[in-house]
Amino acid sequence: MTGLTHLDDDGAARMVDVGAKAVTAREAVASGRIDMSANAAKAIADGLVKKGDVLAVARVAGIMAAKKTADLIPLCHPIALSAVTVDFLPDDSGVTVTATARTAGQTGVEMEALTAASVALLTIYDMAKALDKAMVIGAVQLESKTGGKSGDWRRVP
Repeated sequence: MTGLTHLDDDGAARMVDVGAKAVTAREAVASGRIDMSANAAKAIADGLVKKGDVLAVARVAGIMAAKKTADLIPLCHPIALSAVTVDFLPDDSGVTVTATARTAGQTGVEMEALTAASVALLTIYDMAKALDKAMVIGAVQLESKTGGKSGDWRRVP
């Protein structure tokens, strides 16, 4: 009816059947940014936030979120992840988060990488909100993906 993969012929929502797709190594990288005051950025970088090590907690939160993506995003397939990494680049005005998800499977891991980055950013906000309630989360985006029928893709700067 619509040509959209998550709708059946009658327009009802459905999970896409990936059973006939080949198992391939897949990787997705997503990033995001949280901007904040210089004082909050310094406290995070120096490990002086009263709630604890913000980046360590945000890393664990991002990894956990990637593992729960199918519970959070309707119609998203549960995926056996082989690896998830969450990395941070703090600077004088905030933190850039980069999340990488990997699997060998029949569907991609873009949503897992995007979810990991998003939840890591939200965790940074939660842990540092006492220092700066005006923090802004933005630019959450897919940077690259490899594997699968559609092949490799990379964001062009």
